[in-house]
Amino acid sequence: MADNQLGGQQYMVLPEGASRLLGKEAQRTNIAVGYAVASIVKTTLGPKGMDKMLVSELGDIVITNDGATILEEMNVEHPVAKILVEVAKTQDKEVGDGTTSAVIIAGDLLKNAGNLLDQGIPPAAIIKGYDLAREKALAVLKNVSGGVSVDDDDRLEKIARISIGSKNIGSDTTKKYLTKLVLQAIKQVATKSADKVTIDKDFIKLEKKEGGSIDDTQFINGVLVDKEMAHPGMPKLIKNASIALLDVALEIEKTETDAKIEITSPEQMQAFLNQEEQMLKQMVEKVVKSKANVVFVQKGIDDVAQHYLSKAGVSAIRRVKKSDMEKLSKATGARMVTSLDDLTDKDLGFAGLVEERKVSGEQMVFVEKCKDPKSVTIFVRGSTKQASDEVERALTDVIGALTSALEDGRYVTGGGSTEIELAMKLRDAATDIGGREQLAIQAFADALEVIPKALADSAGMDPIDTLVQLRSKHKGSSGGRFGVDVYGNVTADMEKLGVIEPLKVKSQAINSATEAAVSILRIDDMISSKGTRPAGGAGGGMPGGMPGGMED
Repeated sequence: MADNQLGGQQYMVLPEGASRLLGKEAQRTNIAVGYAVASIVKTTLGPKGMDKMLVSELGDIVITNDGATILEEMNVEHPVAKILVEVAKTQDKEVGDGTTSAVIIAGDLLKNAGNLLDQGIPPAAIIKGYDLAREKALAVLKNVSGGVSVDDDDRLEKIARISIGSKNIGSDTTKKYLTKLVLQAIKQVATKSADKVTIDKDFIKLEKKEGGSIDDTQFINGVLVDKEMAHPGMPKLIKNASIALLDVALEIEKTETDAKIEITSPEQMQAFLNQEEQMLKQMVEKVVKSKANVVFVQKGIDDVAQHYLSKAGVSAIRRVKKSDMEKLSKATGARMVTSLDDLTDKDLGFAGLVEERKVSGEQMVFVEKCKDPKSVTIFVRGSTKQASDEVERALTDVIGALTSALEDGRYVTGGGSTEIELAMKLRDAATDIGGREQLAIQAFADALEVIPKALADSAGMDPIDTLVQLRSKHKGSSGGRFGVDVYGNVTADMEKLGVIEPLKVKSQAINSATEAAVSILRIDDMISSKGTRPAGGAGGGMPGGMPGGMED
């Protein structure tokens, strides 16, 4: 039977209107889509990178240069584009920074692989070469890295400033102030065991409220709860607070099964109400007996219970989120109690100050001056919602960068210097390996150089001239740390300028980018059952208006 007959019969197993892309057509289209996604975020890289404005279907506006946020808000439809979105999400989740770098490296890995495919290099050889290059790059990264510890404030501040430097959130003075807040928070929640430092980022709470300016952002040595006191008669300011955390409702709960109570006289009705009130009073007495003067309740508080708590001088906050309850426990030392009968003074936590304050027209409860809190809050302010959102994203990146640096204990120089060094070492290694794989390793090295090229381009420098200068410097014995100085528009020693980044951010970016590129290169057949072509066909557009072609 002829091949074309077999091909026709393959479509018989698919639903009507299904479509398919095979072989080189599928590979080229996927590569084009991947590179197009990377090109979108490429201009956001570095301290002189540009912002993107994203408008949702509902008209919500997001202005940011955070790679993960841009890709997430774009709402892409093409499956290859979604793979790159996952790369950004993974990078953001694992290390909290370097999302843009990971995506644009993946994009250039795909573009360079496309050039090799056009030369007749099989995908298997490219994939093997990329895997060899990744292993070599990770080994070189460790060799060129330096050490950093939790007491090394100078280096940690430099890492934080580089992470926040690419965000358009105010002046250098503002950024320096914000980095000090984050460093203070990180050191407060860090736990040392032997030679290892552990940091749970979840216990650094970022609470934001638009209003004021970015400089009004403050560090709280405790927890900020976006709630108000349950009763207006309760004390609004409590010093030396004894805090109880209750995972039990201070109200009469309904029975689990349907129940019916028959009342035949007003006296019975009054007796029922009196009994209910007495039960609520007993609940409050148990709280008062424990000597707690501030109570955070995860569930509801009955109006009658609120009245008795207020009379006893106990301040109560109801319907507190579970995550906030966990943070309060870490900050104050209080233990979560699920039964009022078990509540004793040993379960109580301490805070030097608990106060309800009005912020931008809304009441919030500040739990401050805790003794040695392992959960703290950074209260983010900004003149608009967009401004406070961008500050929150910037601080999230800085927290991720500092956490990665301390947990791994290693750093590398930034400004594209590390990528140039890796590229030089990979080209040397490629000649030793030989075969078709060496072409893939050289293509991998070329892809890494997209970082210094993008930085030079955003600073208004000539990318090619900059690349030539950096290669020349890195060939010398003392030029291994030279990168792009985007403020001076020259190539310079990044170590002397204090441009350093966590090793974990770089290694994760290379890992994520390589894995994404390899998984896309393995695809040679795309079947769509939606009744549309899987990728818009050669040279066509992709769903959602994503361009399908590649730039030179």
